[in-house]
Amino acid sequence: MGVVVVGSTNLDYLLDVAELPALGETVLATALTKQPGGKGANQAVAAARMGARVTFVGCVGNDDDGTLMLRQLRAEGIDTSEVEVLGAHSSGLAIVYVVRNGDNSIAVVPGANSQLSATRVRRVVSSRASRGSVVVVQQEIPADAVRAAVAAADEGGARVVLNAAPAGGPAHELLGLCDPLVVNESEAGHLVGGAVTDRAAALRAADELALRARSVVITLGADGAVWSDGHGATHVPAPAVHDVADTAGAGDAFVGVLATVLADGGGLGAAVEAGVLAGSYAVAHTGAQSSYPRREDLAIPA
Repeated sequence: MGVVVVGSTNLDYLLDVAELPALGETVLATALTKQPGGKGANQAVAAARMGARVTFVGCVGNDDDGTLMLRQLRAEGIDTSEVEVLGAHSSGLAIVYVVRNGDNSIAVVPGANSQLSATRVRRVVSSRASRGSVVVVQQEIPADAVRAAVAAADEGGARVVLNAAPAGGPAHELLGLCDPLVVNESEAGHLVGGAVTDRAAALRAADELALRARSVVITLGADGAVWSDGHGATHVPAPAVHDVADTAGAGDAFVGVLATVLADGGGLGAAVEAGVLAGSYAVAHTGAQSSYPRREDLAIPA
C-alpha cells in the first residue's frame, strides 16, 4: 500500500562550525552547504528510498528553492502533484549549525509551509488514503492542517503516524488516533509532563502514552528506541556508530522507514527495528536526505 506524507519542505543551509555560538557571540563557519530538507520532505524521501509508493502534500514558494526541492522529490520517485506552488510566499528554509561531533542546532523559517490549508489537506488525504495505507504527519505545518490530515486518514481507514515534532501543537488532542505516535525524549517529556532523560524514563513514558494513543514510539538517539502498543514497553537497541558524521534528519529517516514497513504490512516491532537501523545509517553520513538508506543498505527484504 501507499504512504501519504503531509508536511513541510525546507531548503537546509548547513553551517559547519567548531562550536555553537553563545548568546551575543559570532563564530566563523568552515563551510556552507545547501540541500533539500524539512521534516515532511525528509520522511517522504526516506520512505521512497525503501520502495514505498509516496505522495507528498505540502507547499513551496515560486522561487529557485522551491524548484530545487520539487526536482529532488521527483527524482526520488515521489508524487508531487499535490504540492502547491505559491507566488506570494517564499519557500521554507532552515539554518542548521553542525558541530564537529555531528550534533546540530536548527532554526526554521516556515515560509510557504505556513500556508498549507486544512481544507486542501482534508480533500487530498480523503482521496489518496485508503484502508491499509499509511498517512504520516508532523507539526512543522499549521495545527489545523495537522488535525485535518489525521481526521481524514482515520475516517478513510488509513493508519496514522504522527511525528509530534516540534513539541507542542495539537498532538495532545490527537493521541487517540495515532498508531503510532512518534516522539523523541524531549517531545515525550512535553506530553507526559516530566523529563524523559534515559531509557528507564522512556519505557515509563511509553507505557503512559500508550494508554492514550493506539501505540507509541520514543526515539532515544544512540540508544535506539522504545515502543508500546499498550501491552508493555519494549526497548530496541541501536547498532554502534563509531564515526558520527551528522545527526540532522536521522529522526526523519526513522519515521519514513517505519511508515514503509507498516505500509508493507509489518508489525510495529519490526517497523521500529528497521527505523532504528535507518537512523543509525543516516548519522554515519552527511546531510539529511542525502544520508538516507535504500532497502539493500539495511538488508531488509523487498
